Amino acid sequence: MINSLNSFVRKTPNWLLYLIGAAYPTWLLYAGFTGGLGVDPVKAMEHALGKVGLQVLIAVLLITPLRRFTKLNVLSWRRALGVIAFFYILLHFLVWMVLDVQIISQVKADLIKRPYIIVGMVALLILLPLALTSNNLSIRKLGPRWRALHKATYLAVALGGIHYIMQTKGFEYEPYIYLVVVLGLIAIRKLPKKRAAPPVKRQTA
Repeated sequence: MINSLNSFVRKTPNWLLYLIGAAYPTWLLYAGFTGGLGVDPVKAMEHALGKVGLQVLIAVLLITPLRRFTKLNVLSWRRALGVIAFFYILLHFLVWMVLDVQIISQVKADLIKRPYIIVGMVALLILLPLALTSNNLSIRKLGPRWRALHKATYLAVALGGIHYIMQTKGFEYEPYIYLVVVLGLIAIRKLPKKRAAPPVKRQTA
C-alpha cells in the first residue's frame, strides 16, 4: 500500500498541485461574488485564506515525520505545497489590506490596535525569501545555505499559529490545537533517529 502511494506521489506533476492550489482562491472569489460567503464576504475570504494557508504549512511540516515513521514519501510535493501556502497567506494579507482596510492611514491604525497583524506580517516576511528561493537555480547557487535558510519555515509556522490565537475573540479550542500540532511537529524533528543495528558476524567453526 505504501509503495503504491509513493509511486503515485512520484508520478504526480507539480503543475497539477499548483492548479489545485489555484482552484481554492478562485472558488472563494466566485463564492464572494455570488453570495456564498455570507453577509461579509471580504472577512470570510480573508479568514479562509489565512486558515487554509496555515493548514498547508502544517502539511509541509508533516512531510518529514510521515516519511520517518510511516515510510510515506511525499517529499516531491514539499516545494509546491510551500509555494501554495505562501500564495494563500499573501492573498490573506492583500485581501485584508486592499479589500478590508483600503485606506493606508487605517492600516497604520490597525497595526497599533491589533498586534496580531504585526505577528502575521512578520511570518509573511519570513516566508517571502523562502518562496523566492523555491527553485532549482536558487538551490544550486545557495548550496548548503539553502537548507539552513528554509529552516525558517518552523518559525514562520509557529508565528502563524500565534497569529491565529491572538486574532480570535474569546476562547476557542481550534487555534490552540493548531499551535500544539505545530510545536509537536517541530519537537518531533529533535528526536534522535534510530541507528541501524550492526550486522551480526557469523562465527566460523
